[in-house]
Amino acid sequence: MTIRPALAEIGRLATMPRVKMAHVPTAIEAMDNLRGALFPDGDGPRLLVKRDDNTGIAMGGNKVRQLEFYLGDAVDKGADTVLITSAVQSNFVRTCAAMAARLGLACHVQLEERVPKNDPLYRTNGNVLLDRIAGATLHAYPDGEDEAGADRQLEVLADALRAEGAKPYVIHLSADHPPLGAIGYVLAARELLEQIDEQGLAIDRLFLGSGSAATHTGMLWGLRAFGSDLRVTGVCVRRAADLQGPRVRANLGRLSALLDHDPGITEDDVEVTDVSLAPGYGRLNDGVREAIALAGSKEGLFVDPVYTGKVLAGMISALRAGAMATDETALFLHTGGQPALFAYGDSVLESADA
Repeated sequence: MTIRPALAEIGRLATMPRVKMAHVPTAIEAMDNLRGALFPDGDGPRLLVKRDDNTGIAMGGNKVRQLEFYLGDAVDKGADTVLITSAVQSNFVRTCAAMAARLGLACHVQLEERVPKNDPLYRTNGNVLLDRIAGATLHAYPDGEDEAGADRQLEVLADALRAEGAKPYVIHLSADHPPLGAIGYVLAARELLEQIDEQGLAIDRLFLGSGSAATHTGMLWGLRAFGSDLRVTGVCVRRAADLQGPRVRANLGRLSALLDHDPGITEDDVEVTDVSLAPGYGRLNDGVREAIALAGSKEGLFVDPVYTGKVLAGMISALRAGAMATDETALFLHTGGQPALFAYGDSVLESADA
């Protein structure tokens, strides 16, 4: 078994405040049926999935690992209220509302207009329904492409809460703030490497979503910090590759500063693709429709239109283009998001039935 550095040997990693809620480790499973559907002649790489959709809180997903550190910091600072901003059908918001409820914290969520979609399913079902069930107070923000403005409005809400005697903690959206959430995926990287050792796996390339870049940053940073050169491909879900690459690199620098450790990441380590992004965030395309249908009908695996469907579509596109050899193995990081399927129900059903 490979000997890797202990957590206490990686800068400040072992000292960061955390509330442990995630059900981990999450399983790694084969996707042999999907492989057979994509490569009926058996000439495609082996396909695996790491089931971070099963992290256990609020229907699971990657945000549980991330929020353990944001909410750990909130509790450490004595907060009684947490504020967060994101899209209407945000997995981050839904998970934050549920985890805050478990901790006895009030939660205010700000929903941004990122997707030109106004039907009742999108506005009231899926994650929005779960936000309300978790007891969150909902606020609206009219712009979906103004991260700095959304953060400023959170501060306005926080000031109003302070005036009422509350002790709010703000989880900012923009990349100008310390990437606390990325630490969750530094630990997930170690978990993955331990599973590779224990199960005798040979994984050549990891595909994951790259939006806020917390998952992408944390996983890549952690892999390198713990001595792995596993190739990581971030599939863009919000912005084009020429914008996402610099965001990831900046986040990596902030994470190194936050943890006081340099894992030796090179320019070539940061790999992003926007092959499945068009026509934009939260909007379906044929590749995503196919990925949703194939995952469900071949593996009983549900992926969503906003994040994991686009990641799986990006991976499928790369494999069909011959990006990996038949004796290699690709790993898809399933980061959840299934509640959004109920907000996109009509579109998804039309695609699946086509």
